[in-house]
Amino acid sequence: MDPLYTAEALSVGDARNGQAYLADRSLDLKMSVPKEMGGEGNGANPEQLFALGYAACFHSALKLVAGKAKADTTDSAVGARVSIGSNDQGGFQLAVVLEVSIPNVSLDKAQELADAAHQVCPYSNATRGNIDVQVNVVED
Repeated sequence: MDPLYTAEALSVGDARNGQAYLADRSLDLKMSVPKEMGGEGNGANPEQLFALGYAACFHSALKLVAGKAKADTTDSAVGARVSIGSNDQGGFQLAVVLEVSIPNVSLDKAQELADAAHQVCPYSNATRGNIDVQVNVVED
C-alpha cells in the first residue's frame, strides 16, 4: 500500500479509563468504560470512536459511488452501531450495523449504492471476514 495519509493517536493512563488523543491534539478525549461493561461511563470509549469513524468513512464511500452513478445524495446519512461482546476463545469481538439513508433515490437503488460503498469503504475492507457487518438501507 502507498499511504495517502497516516493518522497518529496515543492512549495514556489507565487504557479504557485513561486519555486518548491525536498526535496533533485536534482531538483529546477522556476515556471511560461504558456502564454496561461495569465502568462509570463518563467518557468516550473505543466502540464509540469506531462507530464515528465507520459512519463517516462509509458515508464518504457512499457519496463516491453515488456520484459516479449520478445519484442524488442530498440529505443522505449513515449511522453506525458498534457492539462489543465475548467471543468463543475467551476474548472479545465487535459487530457493526450500518444504517444508510438516501432519501432522493428508490430503496432498491439505495441498496445497490450501499452495497457498492461496502466494497469501496476502507473500514469495510478492513473488517470483511473478521467481524459481522450488516448494511441496512432505511427510509429516514
